[in-house]
Amino acid sequence: MQLLFFRNLSNLFYLVIMATFLGLALAACGENPAPSPTAKAKESSAPVAAKAAAPASEPATKLIKFKVPMPAEPSSPDIFVIGDDLKIYQKHGIAMDFVGVVPTPQYVAAVVSGRIDVSPGSHINRTIAGVSAGAKIKAVAGKTESTQRVPHMIGIVPKNSPIKKPVDLIGKKVGIPTIGGCNEYTPYAWLNKFGVSDPKNKIEVVVLPEKNLEQVLRQGEIDLAMTHKLPEEITRKDEFRVVFSDYDVWGEDGGATPFYFATKFIEERPDVVRSFVAATAETLNWANDHPDGAREITARRTNTDFNYVNERYYTPNGLLKPEHATVWIELLELFGEIKPGLTVDQIYTNEFNPHYRPGT
Repeated sequence: MQLLFFRNLSNLFYLVIMATFLGLALAACGENPAPSPTAKAKESSAPVAAKAAAPASEPATKLIKFKVPMPAEPSSPDIFVIGDDLKIYQKHGIAMDFVGVVPTPQYVAAVVSGRIDVSPGSHINRTIAGVSAGAKIKAVAGKTESTQRVPHMIGIVPKNSPIKKPVDLIGKKVGIPTIGGCNEYTPYAWLNKFGVSDPKNKIEVVVLPEKNLEQVLRQGEIDLAMTHKLPEEITRKDEFRVVFSDYDVWGEDGGATPFYFATKFIEERPDVVRSFVAATAETLNWANDHPDGAREITARRTNTDFNYVNERYYTPNGLLKPEHATVWIELLELFGEIKPGLTVDQIYTNEFNPHYRPGT
């Protein structure tokens, strides 16, 4: 009896083992088991991009990396930062790769050498000077233009300064953020336009960080400061006075700051340039429609005081005009900074812009 009991018990144990094994085998051959709570938690915390790329039948589009400089203490909104933050560039197949700060005077060399793929929009006179010197670059989209309310640069003085007209600036110290570009040539052009000959030798240029200009002006160490702030901001402070702006010299055409590539890049990757221009035009239009939003994104992404980032007016659809280049070609020829004979076609093209209509 006892032996029979053990035999039955052994048989029962054998059946239980077989049933368990069979159940596991069937489960392995059938549908996947429901995930455990732990697995669900791990899945929910996975990166969104990873989840989106999960279906093997729909591989994620590989973005093309663009090496661009990261602005340092920008005084105006940065289009690359804005377009990246809004994912406009990503929508057009581009991933912005911010490679660090590149000083403005080094943009041409950085583009030609491949350190960066495209300039972030510096004053067009630098593009012109680079082409004149033999740099193989070409602008493909506009960035800024000037308006009377939002000029590119202004010259300011203390409220009680005797400087009111061009001749009053003769023999005075003018503070500028960098040598060359709009910073140096806007005051020269203002003096020249109103009859002061040989303006380069009529004023003393002092280079200072832009954020320090007002303090140095306040201390009396310079007589006039060239800054990228808005006239209304200066007026509101009631401490300084605006003497002139680039708009007083050239109207809307003097403030052009185009984006340019190395011509080799353009020739080898025209479709990529076309995507870049389309994304940039979209970002420019957004920034015009949301000026404070453009400032906020730039300030947040670059850890800059919002009040230091000034509003700008951007070239609608990024379309360049001949006048953007001709005013600076003429000025630089006048001062002997470039060889004569440069044409607009050597400086820029609109052919990659989806908004461009030949003859318009």
